[in-house]
Amino acid sequence: MKLLDHLEEWIISFLMGGATLLIFLSVLHRYLASAPIPYVQDFMLTLNLSWAQELCIIMFVWMAKFGAAYGVRTGIHVGVDVVVNRLEEKTRAKFVLFALLAGALFTGCIGYLGAHFVWENGAHHAFLQFFGMSVGDIPEGPTTPDLEWPTWMVYCAIPFGSSLMSFRFMQVAYGFVTTGELPHHDHAHVEGVEDEAPLVGEALEDGEEISHVHLGQGDAEWAKSHPKNGGTKP
Repeated sequence: MKLLDHLEEWIISFLMGGATLLIFLSVLHRYLASAPIPYVQDFMLTLNLSWAQELCIIMFVWMAKFGAAYGVRTGIHVGVDVVVNRLEEKTRAKFVLFALLAGALFTGCIGYLGAHFVWENGAHHAFLQFFGMSVGDIPEGPTTPDLEWPTWMVYCAIPFGSSLMSFRFMQVAYGFVTTGELPHHDHAHVEGVEDEAPLVGEALEDGEEISHVHLGQGDAEWAKSHPKNGGTKP
C-alpha cells in the first residue's frame, strides 16, 4: 500500500521531466541545424529527431491519465456540490458515497474496456509471440507513424490510468466511510514549506510589541537588566 501512496507523483515527475528535456533538445537541434555554424550544422543534420514530437504527445497523454488518478486521491477535481453541501449530514454522506462509488464503477468500466481494446489491438499477438506460441490469424496491430511502436503499448495508458483512478475512488470512499472526511487540496500550500515567513507588517507589529514589553529598552539592555529571564519577554 505504501508503494502506491505516491505512484502518480513518480510517474508524472518522470514523464514531465523527460518531455521537458526532449522538447528542449528538439528545439536546440532545430536551431543548430539551421544555423550556419561549420561542423556543428553538418553534425546536427545527421541526427533525426522527427520522432520527438510524437513521443512528447504520448508522454503527455500518459501524464493526463495518471494525473486524473492523482486528482482523485488529493481532491483537486472540480465538483459541483453546492446543493449537496446544503443537505443534512446523513443525507449528504449518502450522496457523497454514491458519487464516489459511481466514479469507481465508471472508471473501472473504462479500464476494463480499455484493456479489452489493447488486447485486441495487438497485445494478444505480442503476448503469444513473446512466449513462442502460435499466433495463428491474430492481427499484429498497427504501429505509430514516427516511432513505429505498436499502438497497443501507447493505449495501455487507458487501462492502467483508469484502473488506478477507480482504485483511488474506492480508497477515498473507504476513507470517507471510516473517518467522514474527504481529501482536500489547499492551492495556496507549497509542499515542503511548512512554516511561512512572517509578513513585513507582522514583523513590525512584533517589534513594536517587544519594544513595548521591554519598556523602551532594547533587547541587549533588557537582557543585562533582567539576567534571570535570559533576556526574554516577561
